[in-house]
Amino acid sequence: MEKYLKDLFANQTYDENNFFLMAGPCVVESEEMIMSIAEKVSGICKNLGIPYIFKASYRKANRTSGTSFTGLGDDVAMKMLQNTGKKFSLPIVTDIHSPEEAAKAAEFVDVLQIPAFLCRQTDLLVAAAATGKIVNIKKGQFVSGEAMKFAVDKIRKAGNDKVMLTERGTTFGYQDLVVDYRNIPAMKAHDVPVVMDVTHALQQPNQTSGVTGGNPQLIGTIAKAAIATGVDGLFIETHPNPSKALSDGANMLQLDLLEELLEQLIKIRKAVI
Repeated sequence: MEKYLKDLFANQTYDENNFFLMAGPCVVESEEMIMSIAEKVSGICKNLGIPYIFKASYRKANRTSGTSFTGLGDDVAMKMLQNTGKKFSLPIVTDIHSPEEAAKAAEFVDVLQIPAFLCRQTDLLVAAAATGKIVNIKKGQFVSGEAMKFAVDKIRKAGNDKVMLTERGTTFGYQDLVVDYRNIPAMKAHDVPVVMDVTHALQQPNQTSGVTGGNPQLIGTIAKAAIATGVDGLFIETHPNPSKALSDGANMLQLDLLEELLEQLIKIRKAVI
């Protein structure tokens, strides 16, 4: 595990041979909700020896419909994320969407995430790098794993070696995604940790209803294949009641199913390392 990840998990007891987990709801819906999810998932990860980063977006800038929920307000939501991290001694990851957001978000969280649609935005990448935080770049649905070298180079040339890449599927027609597992070794060849975004890879975007669909029944399949292929970490959006989630509920994992899935994945991890 890279030193910057070891430093990130310094407050946690974990098995260094395990994958790490980035998990939480899609967006901050309330402080009570994110606190309860963080408490539940951190307890599971502690028992299983999995390094854990709590994930939630303070704002959803990319929604199919203009009427969809986008957030509670940036300052309010970022403070809630910070409070959650402090209460449970967890690192926090959240998305940023423009160069102007990078420095502000860096005051509240530990990892800045670049959304897939924005992975080629040079100004955004450079601004994220300038904060000195770990930068997790999601591979665009339209980009190969090999081509993500250029996004990594932008971060490094800006003076920041703390970078990760995340696979989240590739556009297949207008309303579906597929996972090409060749992208995992291709991105690992850039000498960075590679994460599999299990739940977003199962999205069915651009539905005529204005709400993104999904195939959550395949979460276990995607996650198991990713571990077998050698990913360093998993990204899983989870919610106590996905059908009532305010964003991406169609592809989220129900929270009470997470522990059993992680137990299965640890067995696979042990078999392949």
